[in-house]
Amino acid sequence: MTIRVGLSSNLVEPALTGGRVDGIGVYTRALLQGLPEFDCQVQAWAYAPLRQPQLARQFKMSRALDNSFEWASIRDLLTPSTVVSSVSADLYHVTDYRVVRMNCPVVATLHDAVPIKYPQWCNSRARGLKNWLQKKAAKKADHVIALSHYAVAELVECFGVDEKRITVVHCGVDKEWLQVPEPSEVQATLAKHQLQAGYFLFVGTLQPRKNLERIVQAYLRLPASTRAQRQLVIVGRVGWQCEEALRQIKAAQENGAAVCWLANVSTTQELRQLYEAAGVFVFPSLYEGFGIPVAEAFAAGVPVVTANTTSLPEVSQGAALEINPLDVGAIADAMQQLASDDALRARCVAAGKARLPELSWQKTAEQTAALYRAVLGR
Repeated sequence: MTIRVGLSSNLVEPALTGGRVDGIGVYTRALLQGLPEFDCQVQAWAYAPLRQPQLARQFKMSRALDNSFEWASIRDLLTPSTVVSSVSADLYHVTDYRVVRMNCPVVATLHDAVPIKYPQWCNSRARGLKNWLQKKAAKKADHVIALSHYAVAELVECFGVDEKRITVVHCGVDKEWLQVPEPSEVQATLAKHQLQAGYFLFVGTLQPRKNLERIVQAYLRLPASTRAQRQLVIVGRVGWQCEEALRQIKAAQENGAAVCWLANVSTTQELRQLYEAAGVFVFPSLYEGFGIPVAEAFAAGVPVVTANTTSLPEVSQGAALEINPLDVGAIADAMQQLASDDALRARCVAAGKARLPELSWQKTAEQTAALYRAVLGR
């Protein structure tokens, strides 16, 4: 039996994002594309901004919900539980923390507990109020999806979610990531950004938990001969509290280091091409609810340096060099090992490829559809 699914789409609706998609957006887009294969009729729904309600008329892929998220949240606080938002769906899936009462069961994906457990890494404006509202919102969900087993304990601790209402569904990569890009297209992208193949690559929003400052410091510790052969390429848009990372990038560049920051990579095709030409992927993040870039590097056949903390060992399963993300020397040593040891590189690439059957968006969609049916008793 087909399930009518409403899916939150604020982070993929072009009228709201300008075409930029972050990690939650990648996850949302994968569900939009993958769920129909498993007998789900999916409709995207988005909130118009509180101060720009007219943007709803410009939505390209989404239906507009009946209020802004802010007004819906206030209504939930001040009115009886019988007052709900209405969607034409059997079930509504929130992928971006914007949980309100609905006229159907609600499934919410809580990607991590960073705003509550590590508020210093987040926008401090009204952070206490936002965290309180987020805890209240999480409890409105009939069921919660965690992206890793690591995240479950934190969701219980920080959101107060009953562990019996949590199911782990891992993220993955698209089938297109397994396809090798045309060499001419890769060369065109390298020429566009003045890059030489074989570089160290980082992908992620510039923010404190991504540990970018230590990546730059580790790169500068590498032997001059290694740095002469391999640039450090940073792909990611500006995030919260990234001033120190930007300062270190600029200082390294002014001192002649081959550090390149690409802030406006907006297409999946170009990003895939940048992975294809990378020599080593460097992702020693301080905190990840999952860590999609690690899976993307595995799919692209790039050996990975990652952290031995949070969810990242769960993603890697030993296929990457896992190091203490607080130890600049350990990051640098791992980068140098993968840059200079061909046999180690080959083992890591092979191990990463072997992880891929467990890290596909198709599997994510299949398990998510099965969860919908369990919630609905079908």
